[in-house]
Amino acid sequence: MERLNWGILGTGWIAHEMGEALNRVNGEIYAVCDVTKEAAQKYANEFHVKKAYGSASEMIEDENIDIIYIATPHNLHYQFLIEALNAGKHVFCEKAITVNSQQLEEAVAIAEEKDLVICDGVTLFHMPLFKKLKEIVDSGVIGEVKMVQVNFGSCKEYDVKNRFFAKELAGGALLDIGVYATSFARYFMTSKANTVLTTANYFETGVDETSGIILRNPEGQMAVMALTMRAKQPKRGVVAGEKGYIEVNNYPRGDEATITFTNDGHVETIKLGESAKALDYEILDMQDYVHNHKGQENLGYIRDVMATLTDIRKQWGMIYPFE
Repeated sequence: MERLNWGILGTGWIAHEMGEALNRVNGEIYAVCDVTKEAAQKYANEFHVKKAYGSASEMIEDENIDIIYIATPHNLHYQFLIEALNAGKHVFCEKAITVNSQQLEEAVAIAEEKDLVICDGVTLFHMPLFKKLKEIVDSGVIGEVKMVQVNFGSCKEYDVKNRFFAKELAGGALLDIGVYATSFARYFMTSKANTVLTTANYFETGVDETSGIILRNPEGQMAVMALTMRAKQPKRGVVAGEKGYIEVNNYPRGDEATITFTNDGHVETIKLGESAKALDYEILDMQDYVHNHKGQENLGYIRDVMATLTDIRKQWGMIYPFE
């Protein structure tokens, strides 16, 4: 596959992980940008990047770049997503791709007009295990899906200054870990939920700390999600059908699942892919989307997920200061 030139916007921990993956998969990284040229150059030295920028606009306008990878805080995603698309660049943006559905739909309209690819960093959409599980569910092996259950608890250290709790940065559990839970649920449900019930507890900064969410789609399938940023929970997802259920632990980067069959209780284990290569799979998919004009199905899931997350926040009455 022809090598594509990536420009990395942001140099936080996930950008470091992406840098390692890009060097493994793509062989090189073309450009990087941070708020200072010095920070960008430090990253460039570490990951053997050709060009370092201290201006996002300058990097985005570089005619040699094919894909812009956005790894900034949530509140800046929309700004750079729109700018990159208008500059004719494909965009891979970390989750949550935007903070609300309206922002995403504006970006999708531009991408469709310019025949560009948009993708986001929900790892499970790209893991080989999940692609196989989708085939299994669609084949009817576990019968008609009736219920999806998803947990995600990440016990963040108490720190009112941490970005996870900063409302001005779109902090809170929903856009940080709830994206994964909602994506898991949507992936195995036949269609987007048209009924959403939810309640939440809030951190002292005003962001969501803990929440319970119930989804129901027109086919009557339901999902129950439990999220928290102040208590540890297993990253566990269950897809339950009439003939059995699938269970995935550590599902955001899952590489192993079990299927328990209702009639006799026997269990089958499926192992596929490697958790450590989660970002490798993202890169391979993104480059495949660009080369072969694919990825519309995943973008459809992402749009549904963002619509659901937006609905949840509306019910909470939680608005970020910059919205």
